[in-house]
Amino acid sequence: MSLTIQIDQDIKIAMLAREKEKLEALRAVKSAILLARTEKGSSEEISAETEIKILQKLVKQRKDSATIYQQQNRKDLADKELFEVSIIEKYLPEQMSDEELTKIVKAAIDQTGAKGMADMGKVMGVVSKQLAGKAESKAIADKVKGLLGA
Repeated sequence: MSLTIQIDQDIKIAMLAREKEKLEALRAVKSAILLARTEKGSSEEISAETEIKILQKLVKQRKDSATIYQQQNRKDLADKELFEVSIIEKYLPEQMSDEELTKIVKAAIDQTGAKGMADMGKVMGVVSKQLAGKAESKAIADKVKGLLGA
């Protein structure tokens, strides 16, 4: 089942259950997907990979907003953003564990022959393609930096 169909069904369920906050998060996802579909130069259908990137972007935006709200002592707004993150993350693939990420990054370092931080771009390119949607870019970058000795 495509993500769009799943989101539409979940919107209907949230409407019937009168779950205002959940409905708001789902509508934001639907809006972002529709916007990507109607962008200039895009085809009618978007790939699953593109949908995952859109969801990851929405999660990152909400996490960043929640951090700012927490710094400004606005717990109510931070909680709202974090709730939306929890709803959106349900549509993302299962995130990798730290051990699995370490194993894959080490393999990529061996594969590219990376020696230090100057080779970080090579390693990031290999790992990012391999782990699209399965790990956050920031987590990947932190792991690569740690293993390359930054």
